[in-house]
Amino acid sequence: MADNKGAVAARTKRIFINNVDSYSSKNIAKILSTCVPGESLGENEEEEDAQDRNSTSQRTFQIVGTVANTGGEKQSFTVEEYSSDNRDELYQRLLDCDVIVYNITEDTNELLDEAAWAITTLHTYIEHLGVPKIFILLAPLMTWALTKSSDPDDPDIALTEDDFRRRRPHPNYKELSAVEKNVLKLGRTKKSRLSTYVVTSALQYGMGEDIFHPFFKMAWLGQVEKIPIYGSGTNSVPTIHISDLAGVIQNIIDHKPKEHFFFAVDDSNNTLEEIIRAISLGLGTGNTEVLSKEAALQAKVLTQQELDHLTINLRIDGFSVKNTLNVQWVCETGFVENLGRVIAEYKHTRQLLPIKICLLGPPAVGKSSVAEKISKVYKIHHINVKAIFDEKIKSLCAEDENDTDTTKPPELDEQTRHGLVKERLNSMPCRNHGLVLDGFPDTYTEAKDFFYYDDFAMGLEEPRPGQNSFDPNIMPEYIFSLDATDEFLKERVLKLPESDAVKMGYTQEKFLANLTAFREANVEDQTVLNYFDEQEIHPEHIEINNAEDRDNLAVVEKITTLIGAPKNYGLTPEEQKAAELKANLLRQEKLQQEATERERVEAEQTARLAIELEKWTRHVTEVKKQETELLEARSFPLRNYLMKYVMPTVSQGLLESCRAKADDPVDFLAEYLLRNSLEDD
Repeated sequence: MADNKGAVAARTKRIFINNVDSYSSKNIAKILSTCVPGESLGENEEEEDAQDRNSTSQRTFQIVGTVANTGGEKQSFTVEEYSSDNRDELYQRLLDCDVIVYNITEDTNELLDEAAWAITTLHTYIEHLGVPKIFILLAPLMTWALTKSSDPDDPDIALTEDDFRRRRPHPNYKELSAVEKNVLKLGRTKKSRLSTYVVTSALQYGMGEDIFHPFFKMAWLGQVEKIPIYGSGTNSVPTIHISDLAGVIQNIIDHKPKEHFFFAVDDSNNTLEEIIRAISLGLGTGNTEVLSKEAALQAKVLTQQELDHLTINLRIDGFSVKNTLNVQWVCETGFVENLGRVIAEYKHTRQLLPIKICLLGPPAVGKSSVAEKISKVYKIHHINVKAIFDEKIKSLCAEDENDTDTTKPPELDEQTRHGLVKERLNSMPCRNHGLVLDGFPDTYTEAKDFFYYDDFAMGLEEPRPGQNSFDPNIMPEYIFSLDATDEFLKERVLKLPESDAVKMGYTQEKFLANLTAFREANVEDQTVLNYFDEQEIHPEHIEINNAEDRDNLAVVEKITTLIGAPKNYGLTPEEQKAAELKANLLRQEKLQQEATERERVEAEQTARLAIELEKWTRHVTEVKKQETELLEARSFPLRNYLMKYVMPTVSQGLLESCRAKADDPVDFLAEYLLRNSLEDD
């Protein structure tokens, strides 16, 4: 027996999880793949079980599972992936595993039949199971949706695992309720061969989000002023971080507890309104609005199933998890209390990382033009400090109704100017998406004063030696210094239309003064570029010398190559459709232009050939005419000679031939001509 036990202990535990390419199963599988069997056990249990786990103490669980998308790349945390279409093959895969986790929290209706088949088949062939197996059904809360408090006079009393027999499901989840009962029933027959558990999961969050993702996306994009709360918003929504849910699964595998039903839920009991408002505050404007459930369906923001989950109203206490298992909680206090962590995970998982860029350079080098194009490429915000200052001055002028001197607008001191720019850089859109700072700051001193992280003023400790003294929230990651020769810049300004030059502040005197000031400020050791160098943010220098590239497209291409791909959502489905439509129109327009050009070239070639053919025909006719005239001119003397000397003799010979009635007229004529030629001689 000891040998057999050792052989079992030496075997690396394999966990089957269905749909490991979905949000929920993927994150659970990823976390379990890093766990060592038995590591969640307490100290006493660990000592008792140490011999059994000695040879596997450093081996993590092996994850195998099904995938919905069989054409994708294999996940790094799985050892095997396959489709679940073939039930015979799937059964063999289940036999190879020690633990079977069927997660039906996301696509309950689609996966319920498969989960029911799996537990029934395993139980039917329980005698053929090679090693004892654990079956865990991970189910949604909807089988408890209509369950009332155990005390009618106190509806706030939380439900616990002891209320399992009283639970009342949502009308659409009655079949799931029956499957849960069957799973627990089949696990009671031969516990040594097959142990079964039902884990009812609260709404899952964290690691990029799933059911709450539409609200995160709306807030992050900033496309709506108010984030919607569908329904009343006062309903209590049980939640659990996906990492904590994985911890519950890990503990059940390690502990094999006597209890067989668990609530996987944190301690928060937040309402839907509290959750949505927290998302809006953390990523958006902080504003929310209550809308009907019908509005969610009409806007196609949520499916009916998702809406049912979000509008559930339950207070739940996961008593058994807290008192039986040893979960190392990540977010035990819930969604709202751990919002900072949840948002950080959301941005990291979905690669929604702000890109902060600073463009510097002399006047007329094209900073604003490049900044505008870069902001569109990366969907970040163009910070034109001149426009910010002008807007503030205009606002001050409008406020000061008693000011009769309208010729002299108010001036902004440096502290006010810096405050305005910092306010914009610290705005939620800039912090979410990123920014491109256009031509600011101008000098070393201004950069040092602007980016300095004033901890003391904020009531915090000053930076320790070696720490960065700048504010990381507003400090650019990429510095690009655009430059060109003075002659190039002067020539560019001279070619501007007068109205554009005045609008951009590039009148001759002002431009030359600004250019001189810029050059003088950048010849000393303490330049604005030196400041960034000192902060270990090294500027990239880009020389502009192509007068034909008025839009600085080459500069934009170089910058985007150095930075890389945008780190955001990219195009929305609507934008993607519009972009495809635009691309099709451009493609059709290009094809039409090419066809028109071909027709034009062909017409020109045909006309040219017709002209050339006409010329050639005239030339050939003229040549033939000239040849005829030449031949006629050359034959005239010969004709005269023949008519005078030859034709009379020939005619006389023919007459003589007729008189003589010669047998051979030709021979007769020949002799006659020869005879007469001798006589003539």
